[in-house]
Amino acid sequence: MDRLTNTVRPYAWGSTTAIPRLLGTEPTGEPQAEMWLGAHPGAPSRLDRDTGPVSLADVIAADPEGELGPDTVRAFGPRLPFLLKLLAAGSPLSLQVHPDLAQAKEGYADEERRGIPLDAPHRNYKDANHKPELICALTPFEGLCGFRHPAGTADLLDALGVAGLKPYADILRAAPEDAALREVLTAVLGAGHDETAETVTQAAAAARRLAAEGGPHADACAAYAAIAHHYPGDPGVLAAMLLNHVRLQPGEALYLGAGMPHAYLDGLGVELMANSDNVLRCGLTPKHVDVPELLRVVRFEAGDAEVLRPEEATASGEEVYDTPTGEFRLSRYVLAPGAEPRTPGDRTPQILLCTAGTVALREAAGGELTLAPGESAYVPAGERVGLTGEGTVFRATVTA
Repeated sequence: MDRLTNTVRPYAWGSTTAIPRLLGTEPTGEPQAEMWLGAHPGAPSRLDRDTGPVSLADVIAADPEGELGPDTVRAFGPRLPFLLKLLAAGSPLSLQVHPDLAQAKEGYADEERRGIPLDAPHRNYKDANHKPELICALTPFEGLCGFRHPAGTADLLDALGVAGLKPYADILRAAPEDAALREVLTAVLGAGHDETAETVTQAAAAARRLAAEGGPHADACAAYAAIAHHYPGDPGVLAAMLLNHVRLQPGEALYLGAGMPHAYLDGLGVELMANSDNVLRCGLTPKHVDVPELLRVVRFEAGDAEVLRPEEATASGEEVYDTPTGEFRLSRYVLAPGAEPRTPGDRTPQILLCTAGTVALREAAGGELTLAPGESAYVPAGERVGLTGEGTVFRATVTA
C-alpha cells in the first residue's frame, strides 16, 4: 500500500474553506474546488516507493496486471477505471450532462476526424469513455438532479407569475412528458441570452419572493434565486427550473447516469466517477454550450431524484452505495475503537480516503499507515489490509 499525495484544483466555483477545514490546513483565500485521487492524466496522484515521487498513472502503466489485477485489466483495459474526488462547491457548477459509452465513442471519433484539438474551447469529447458518477455528502449538500415531472414544474412556473414563463407551463401540461421536456429545454437554450434575459431577471425576483414567503416551492426557489445571482440573465437559470432540487444530509448520495442533467450547488462531498472528462453543458457557464449535441445526449425522463443511503453488504461492516456501474464501487467503513479490524477484499485495486478521525491501515506483512482526515492510500490488487481506529474511511474500487 502507498500513501498518496493529491492535487487540489482551484476552479472558480470552489469553496475557499471546505477542503482546508477537512485537511486541517489554513485557507489561502483562493477557491479549492476538487482534490483528485487516482491516475487521471490531468492530475494523477503521486506516491513514493523509495525511489522518489512518481505518478500513480506511471506506476500502473509499468505493470497493469500487477497493480490492477487481471480481472480489472480484462474488463477495462490497462488503466485505473475510476477517479475519486473531494468536491467542495462554494457556488453553483455548470448545468451539465454526460454521454453514454456509445455516444462518447462516436463523438470522440467524429471530433478526431474533424481535427478539433483536444484543448479547443468548443471541443465536446475529451476521450472515448462515459462518465457516470456518484456524489456522497460529507456536509449538508445541495444540488439539482434529473427532470421534475412536467406537471410539477408547470405548477412552479405558474406560482412564479412571470408572463414569459406561461408558454413553457402550457407546453409542460399539454404534451407527453418526454416531448414536453424536450420542447421546453430546446426553446430555452435556443432562444439565446438577449432574448431570455428579462424573463430570467423577472423569474429570479419572483423566486426570491416565493423563497421568503415559504410554502411548497420555497427551498427550490431559494436555490434558483441563488443560481440567478451567480449567473444573471443566463438561460440556464430557466433550464435549472426544470430539475429536481435536492438536499442531501451527510452520508446520503446521488447516482448520476448518462444523459441525466444535474448541477451541484453547495457543500462538500466525496465524488466517484468513471475515468473521463466528457461534459456537455446546458448553461450556468461562460464555456461552450453545443445545444444540438446536448439535445442528442440528454435523456428526457422525468421522475423524483433517488437518494441513496449505504447498505451494509458484508459481515466486515462495509457499507456500500449500490450503483449499476462496473468501473467503480463506493463504500465506507465507520470504525470504532477496540473493534475487530475491518478487512476489505483484495481482488481489485482500491483507494482509501479518511474523512473523519484517525484510521490505521495494516498489511499482513506488518507494514502500517495512519490516515488523518483528507489523507489517502492506494492498495494494489492482491494486497490485503486491515482497518482499525476511530473514524470514517471511504473505499473506492471496481465492482468485483
